[in-house]
Amino acid sequence: MIQLLQRILRLAGSYRRRIYAAAAFSFLKAFFSKAPLMVAFLLIAGFIEGSVTGSTCIIVGAALVACVAVQCIFQYRADSLQSAAGFEILADWRKDLAAHLRRMPMGFFTEGNIGRISSVLSTDMVFIEENLMTVLADLMSYLFAAVIFALFMLVFDWRLGLLTLVVMALMWAVGEAMKKNTLMHSDERQRVAQQVTDAVIDFTEGMGIIKTYNMLGEKSKELSLSFEDNCEANLAFEYDYAPWSFAIRAIYGLGSAAMLALAWMLYQDGTLSLAFFVGMLIFVFELFTPLLSFYGQVARLTVMNACLDRIEAVFAEAELADTGTDTLPATAPAGVPEIEFRNVSFGYDKRTVLDNVSLSVEKDSMCALVGPSGSGKSTIANLLPRFWDVRAGEVLVRGKDVRQVPLAQLMDNISMVFQRVYLFQDTVFNNIAMGRADATREEVVAAARKAQAYDFIMALPDGFDTVIGEGGASLSGGEQQRISIARCILKDAPIIILDEATASVDADNESQIQKAIGELVQGKTLLVIAHRLNTIASADEILVVEDGRIVERGTHEQLMAAQGPYCNMVVKRDASVGFTH
Repeated sequence: MIQLLQRILRLAGSYRRRIYAAAAFSFLKAFFSKAPLMVAFLLIAGFIEGSVTGSTCIIVGAALVACVAVQCIFQYRADSLQSAAGFEILADWRKDLAAHLRRMPMGFFTEGNIGRISSVLSTDMVFIEENLMTVLADLMSYLFAAVIFALFMLVFDWRLGLLTLVVMALMWAVGEAMKKNTLMHSDERQRVAQQVTDAVIDFTEGMGIIKTYNMLGEKSKELSLSFEDNCEANLAFEYDYAPWSFAIRAIYGLGSAAMLALAWMLYQDGTLSLAFFVGMLIFVFELFTPLLSFYGQVARLTVMNACLDRIEAVFAEAELADTGTDTLPATAPAGVPEIEFRNVSFGYDKRTVLDNVSLSVEKDSMCALVGPSGSGKSTIANLLPRFWDVRAGEVLVRGKDVRQVPLAQLMDNISMVFQRVYLFQDTVFNNIAMGRADATREEVVAAARKAQAYDFIMALPDGFDTVIGEGGASLSGGEQQRISIARCILKDAPIIILDEATASVDADNESQIQKAIGELVQGKTLLVIAHRLNTIASADEILVVEDGRIVERGTHEQLMAAQGPYCNMVVKRDASVGFTH
């Protein structure tokens, strides 16, 4: 338990002093909450000795009122110190986690970690936030009180003091065993909680497919099973905790009885006066309360420990290094292409996705990537903005290795238009202004006009100030795409990566989006992941990617004349969908 407290205090960082101060006030509050017992002892001793007078009763009454008043003051100070600190600590952690996630490679977010992140934010951090400061200062107060009570009993009577130490030692032994046992179940409890989060996210995100294929019953059953597993894990946690809790309470009860028995024996042989024996009757059931209360928090502390493990595991995930100091030149030196891949190899875990890929794209030209699904087209495009880092070889922009350029500077030079658009639950204006934070309203409106988005935006209830649903749910796919293109137009980056923006929109929206893209790409260097022939027929170079290798390259006319893989894809294509493989 001490180690758990030390761990939490270490993670508290600059707020540690406030926690220590809160603990001091909690201890003083606890001391004054026990003061009425001492006053009662003195009053009873006075009655036994026949020394109680009317003035004595007035003094005792005033002392009791003072104890309550002082206790309230110390409670207020402890709460004001520890409660605010808890919220501030977790606020800092969330900011740090956001900064950490921003520096993570994209692979982390595509390998089943969305549920893990959600669980850390919505379960683990919330549990710590709700419990950390409400118990931490009190736990330290309980420890101080237990030590002081033990010392007091040793001074009061060495035999009673030794028995006190024996009972406390037994409570400590059982409490530590309870902690170790509960720690194991706490890990399982939080792991199952993450599985529930994964299941809920999977169910809600796939609702359209689930309804389309009439799988509501099957998927609901899977979700229900996750809830049942979570329930069983929590019940197992409680069932395993209960016997230990009973054991420590039994020691508390038997220990208190033993203290009374020893006090009675000492009174009988004349070693202990009647007044002090009566004092023991009053005090004995408070003697071991601090340790009982301390170990009564084991469940919360061990769950908190499991939460901290999971939070620290996310923080321990390797970030994408951002130590580059090279400055990206405004234009490429003579003879140097705008974009270049030199013998690039890359893979996820042990699976190789790209093998010795080399390509170059000249300034203000268009390079198109075609090939079967899973061939490595998107991976090539994602290596350029350093969503991942290469295993071997180099990715260069204007002759500079992208790993040696600060990420912020690199991303200032690249814009991406994805097939799947994500818009934030914010105003249309703010979603477009993400392209450049210092843009004026006039510039945002101009970008929307170029992206063919102005008319439908003005038709919204509040125009540019309309708040759209999370993910852009309140807009059509084509409208979402045009807002994302307006964002890129506003950013005005010299390099554009296009993952065919019209691949999944209807014909009416396609013409509008094609016009928007036409505005976006003027005077830009383009790297295009191609799905439709009319997108790439005019490309300066077409690269055919298969199994992580570039198997063919050239213009549309050259590749058609070569009668190779590209020609076969064109011949087999379905005019309404694009290439079929």
